[in-house]
Amino acid sequence: MALITAATALLTVLGTAPAGADGAWRKAGADARSGVSGLAYEGPTEDGTGVNALVVHDNKRSGQQRLSRITHRTDSDVVSPITWDGPEPVDLEAIEGIPGLPGEYLALTSRGIVYRLTVTGATAKVVDHSPLPSIGEGDDFESFAVVTRNGKLAALWADRGAGEGRPATLYAAPLTFASWGQPQFGSVTRRDYRAVSPAGDGTRHISDITVTGSGRIVVSSATDAGDDGPFASAVSEAGSVSVSAGGRVRVVLAAAPRVLGTFPQYKIEAVECLPASADALLGTDDENLGGHVRAMPLC
Repeated sequence: MALITAATALLTVLGTAPAGADGAWRKAGADARSGVSGLAYEGPTEDGTGVNALVVHDNKRSGQQRLSRITHRTDSDVVSPITWDGPEPVDLEAIEGIPGLPGEYLALTSRGIVYRLTVTGATAKVVDHSPLPSIGEGDDFESFAVVTRNGKLAALWADRGAGEGRPATLYAAPLTFASWGQPQFGSVTRRDYRAVSPAGDGTRHISDITVTGSGRIVVSSATDAGDDGPFASAVSEAGSVSVSAGGRVRVVLAAAPRVLGTFPQYKIEAVECLPASADALLGTDDENLGGHVRAMPLC
C-alpha cells in the first residue's frame, strides 16, 4: 500500500514552489527521498510542448525509488516512477544519455560505480556496471557527462570537493563499451577546479556537469549546511572539452570561471543543456525540503 501511495503521489502534477529566486522553480518532490540528484534529457513530449528527462534519486535503502521521469512544460511538471530492474545502486548522483544510442544511459553513484541502463517505457534494465578508473582517496562524485566528437566518446566526472581546503577534481577519459555492454575508460586526465560562487566551508565546487554542443563545460556548484539548509547554488562556465579524431580528450579550464546564474535557497545537483537550445534544465536536491526543477537559458 505504501508503494502504491508513493507512486500515486509521484504521478501528481506538482504546483509552483514558493520563495524561488524569481518564482520559476516548481516542486518535483516533497521530501529527502524525492530530490533531484541528477537528470538526463530523454526527448521531446509526443505533442512537442515539453521535454522528458530521467531523474536519479540518492536513496540508499532497498526498495526505495532510484529513478523517475519528469515531463517538463512551461506551466507544469509531472513526475512518474520508473521501475529499476537489476542490482540496486546505493546513492545515485548523476545520469547521462549515451550519444547515438537512444534509450541507453549511464548512471553514477557517489562512490564511483557506473551503471549502464536501457530504459523502455517505465522500466530501466541494468545492462552492466563497473567502477570508474582512478578513484582518489575521499572522492565523492555528484556529476557525470558524456560528449561525442569526431565519432569518439569521452566522459567527464568530478569529485565534488569540499570548501577552501579541497577543490573539485575534474576527471576526463575516452569512453568505449565492451561487446557485453560494460563501460570502459581510457587514459584519465585530472584538473583541479574551484568555484567562484557560492563560497564557504560547505562549498561543493562541482555538483553536476553538462557540455554544450560547442564543447563548453557548464557546471553547478552548491553549499549545504545540513538537511534543512540553508542552501545556495550557482551555475558557471568552467572551460571547454575537445576530443580528437584519434580519441584524445583535452580539457581546458578557465582561469576565472564565468558565473551564469546564482540561486539562493536551492541546492542544485542537476544541470542538463538541452539539445539545439540555449536552455538548461536544472534540478535540486533540497534534502528535507524536497526537490525542484526549472529551465533557464544558461547554455
